[in-house]
Amino acid sequence: MKLSISAASYVGCVRHNNEDMILVDNKFVRNDKYWTMADTCENDRYLVALADGMGGHSRGEVASSDVLHNLQYYFSDLPSGLSVEDLNEAVFEWMESINNVIDSKGRADARFAGMGTTLVAFAYYNQNFYWLNCGDSRLYRLHGAALQQMTTDHSLNNLMGNAEHSNVITNCIGGGCKTSFIDMVQCTPEVCEGDFFLLCSDGLSDMLTDYEILSLLETGADAAKLCKAAELAGGYDNVSACLIKIV
Repeated sequence: MKLSISAASYVGCVRHNNEDMILVDNKFVRNDKYWTMADTCENDRYLVALADGMGGHSRGEVASSDVLHNLQYYFSDLPSGLSVEDLNEAVFEWMESINNVIDSKGRADARFAGMGTTLVAFAYYNQNFYWLNCGDSRLYRLHGAALQQMTTDHSLNNLMGNAEHSNVITNCIGGGCKTSFIDMVQCTPEVCEGDFFLLCSDGLSDMLTDYEILSLLETGADAAKLCKAAELAGGYDNVSACLIKIV
């Protein structure tokens, strides 16, 4: 199975620095766009992830970068052949470890106090596909003409159904969150030829409705075009997207 992947991450129209970052295998994307092909027959693992940092100034930028670099190393260093259960345990151990790393950096240096980041990822390992989520960055699946949000937002808005709290998240890595958790789901049966999987920060999903995202995908938009559409709609936040087509 082959994956056609486009990624883009931009500062948007209001913010002065970009706290988002994308990881595609061993390539880190920020303030840039990127395209590649991957073949699962040639790899026993492949990782795509997106982090939306928080904390203001350079702090969120540091958190998202630290988390993705740590995750890239950890994932590439996993033993081969882990069962679904063992992989799940390894991911939870990583989550606990990286949460402590980010928080301890803030305790050691007041400039980084309170920094944190969301994380959403799409991974291939040992002939299975998985998605992971912590926070309100999203993973969508386009199957046929139906666009479905696969992840659940860990946000106050989702808990209370009040758009007034749309920017308040209830779960993240670091950020002083003492009960951080990560959703991990094995989704191999849902990965079909011709499907698209879209990872995005809330800078995209807050600017574009699901219908607008669907319309753009149906007209052949890649990650960069999706981000530009979000900027044209206001671009109030950093905007990042990674689009994976199952070829």
